[in-house]
Amino acid sequence: MRMLKSLILAGTALSLATTAAAQNTPPGAPGAPPTWSYAAKTGAGSSYEAYLDGAWSDEAATGVVSRVWFSIADGVLTETMYGLIHEAQIRQLRFAVVTEEGLAVEGEDTTHATAYLHTDGKGRPLSPAYRITTADRDGRFEIEKRIFTDPDRQTLVLRVSIRALRGEMTPYLLLEPHMATTGGNDFGQAEAGGLHAREGDVHLALLSDQSFEAASVGFTGASDGLTDLQDGVMDWRFADSGEEPGALMLTGALPTLQQGQSLTRDFVIGFGDSREAAEIEARGALDDGLDAVLARFNGEGEHVGWEDYMASLSELPRIAGQATDGGALAYASALMLKVQEDRTYAGALIASLSSPWGDTVDATEVRTGYKAVWPRDFYQVAMAMAALGDRETPLAAFRYLPRIQVGPDTPGNEGAGGWFLQKTEVDGTLEWMAVQLDQTAMPIMLGHRLWSLGWIDDAEMTDLYARMIRPAADFLTDGGAVDIGWNQNTIRPPYTQQERWEEQEGHSPSTTAAVVAGLTLAAEIARASDDSTSADRWQAAADDYAARIEARLFTTTGDFGDGRYYLRVNRNDDPDDKGIVGQANGQVAPPEDRMIDGGFLELVRYGVRAADDPHILDSLPEYDDQTLPDLYRVRYDFGPEGDATPGWRRYGVDGYGEDAVTGASYGEDGEMRAGQRGRVWPFFTGERGHYELARVLVEGEPSASELDGIRQTYVRGMERFANAGLMLPEQVWDGVGVDNTHHAYDHGEGTNSATPLAWTHAEYLKLLRSLADRRVWDHYPQVARRFIPVGSD
Repeated sequence: MRMLKSLILAGTALSLATTAAAQNTPPGAPGAPPTWSYAAKTGAGSSYEAYLDGAWSDEAATGVVSRVWFSIADGVLTETMYGLIHEAQIRQLRFAVVTEEGLAVEGEDTTHATAYLHTDGKGRPLSPAYRITTADRDGRFEIEKRIFTDPDRQTLVLRVSIRALRGEMTPYLLLEPHMATTGGNDFGQAEAGGLHAREGDVHLALLSDQSFEAASVGFTGASDGLTDLQDGVMDWRFADSGEEPGALMLTGALPTLQQGQSLTRDFVIGFGDSREAAEIEARGALDDGLDAVLARFNGEGEHVGWEDYMASLSELPRIAGQATDGGALAYASALMLKVQEDRTYAGALIASLSSPWGDTVDATEVRTGYKAVWPRDFYQVAMAMAALGDRETPLAAFRYLPRIQVGPDTPGNEGAGGWFLQKTEVDGTLEWMAVQLDQTAMPIMLGHRLWSLGWIDDAEMTDLYARMIRPAADFLTDGGAVDIGWNQNTIRPPYTQQERWEEQEGHSPSTTAAVVAGLTLAAEIARASDDSTSADRWQAAADDYAARIEARLFTTTGDFGDGRYYLRVNRNDDPDDKGIVGQANGQVAPPEDRMIDGGFLELVRYGVRAADDPHILDSLPEYDDQTLPDLYRVRYDFGPEGDATPGWRRYGVDGYGEDAVTGASYGEDGEMRAGQRGRVWPFFTGERGHYELARVLVEGEPSASELDGIRQTYVRGMERFANAGLMLPEQVWDGVGVDNTHHAYDHGEGTNSATPLAWTHAEYLKLLRSLADRRVWDHYPQVARRFIPVGSD
């Protein structure tokens, strides 16, 4: 190994001696190609921050606004953000342990357990502070990490305890910065007193309550600590990464432990616009003491923190009573929705604090992953927070929406306005700009619900009607010529440029359901705003769209089942012509009748069709058919017959997932593969639970046994999909194809796509609220009265 180290340094001007003295800069810049981390998080957290007059302020009850978020996967700290919620600064922090039998590394050579530090008397989490325990697979050591943030500083906190269970060992801290949302442009310094990294004017400083035994900075895969330790000895002492940036690893050595010994260290990572500023943040938390910091984080005693937020959720105890797990997932879900809100732009709700398939995604360029705003996911989350009894966050969210609505001031816009951007950063910076009509309808639906609840008064609604709702409703009625960035297209509603899975143009049941509901609700707001002309025009458009749904989207000659079911999408007005849909995600482009999805259930949810409408009932057998070939099959059950959890894919022929042939991640190395397969999405279990509730409500007051059946099947089903940290994923492994993926998934386990997914947590909470209320939370009576015959709903 010593020879290998010499070879690594060959060709450089360095003379490396294995001494504790500081040496010259490390070789190997810019290091190995950087990636992000495993996306199946078992924990995510940030501090609770209170609003002041609906905005973030250092003068609010919680004091200085902390803008730090963290995530946990495989038992190690993963992506950590500072600044805006997508601005990652750390890829991962883990420990390597040199034992008498060789080197062991957290994540690769350990098992892990996740627990919440602060719970109520029933074990339900009250704050996103974690105890993460990793155990060596060979029983040699155990590491416990307590992880949270300082609510009054730009600081991440770790209290680490390491126990030697068998033999002598030496632990090492390994920190991989990815400053300024990239992984290959960092500079760093390492010394016994602490570790430092920077890119531009973004800095981090890791300090401890005790100095390291030794420290070094190196380029990953060449001169980093993990490479150095392969022979069990830390020989290298690189104090500064030098003048060339790259992908770095910062290493700090801890004292050697004998069998039965343990050590505890407090590590604090501060962030700032200079090294000095970052060190001041970190030193402040250390000086306060981590017990005091945790008490503030939790909101214990006189401090305002997470306890106060959870206590403000007036509906949480009631709806948690509908859970089958004692309410643990409900409380964790409430935490996760609030955690995933930006702390600069109040109400900016993102999709997930993760980057899909992150450990195979290039990190040399800025990528937000799912740490961005989609109005569709945004709607689901805001509605779930309203279901919890959180009045402030949904209001802030609704007031945030004009920032992402296209208008004359939108950068690069030369075309029609009124529609909402497909995907943006939280500050409104454009990322994706296709037109998805459901994403323009849902802000109207959210506003109407908040107005109906009395949370928005008539004066504010009249103002927002003029500024936001009327332009949106006009676009849903008239469409227009879009001209922004790459997108030059003429939109003719209800034909959408993309439906809710962002891959197909055409008529879509789910899109049409949202558009009809949005226009009907906009018409009611217009009448309250003395604009009957617009109200009549929008309602006429909604009536027309609703009247043509089956003519456009219900096939009677389909290839599956009895041939009678709703299509996922249709590119013309003939649902029986077997037209070819678009190719996406490396998969085949099938005829329209061979691509089934559950979007038709949205017609029931929003009140456009009755739960017992014959077309709805006709479509369920094909949607549920588990005898279809795996390419076309949508439903998969998990668990033994009689106690199975039902799950559904997005649609047949979905390619948004791991390769069923090679095991490669989705889009790995930038390649779309024919074997890619979208897996089961747990929130469809919640969507189906909502439909089943709507179906029993058709007959009047549901019986206790009917409600319990929904609870035991769909609520418990979603709870089973949660991981050890009570995080709900985007996708779970359906067992189809090879099992040689980058991660050995168990059947029903969350994949590397995205966890926690805010939409999944939102759907779970909404289902609990719907059962508690005995009415579907997302159902709009105004829409149902218009489109469902009396006696059908």
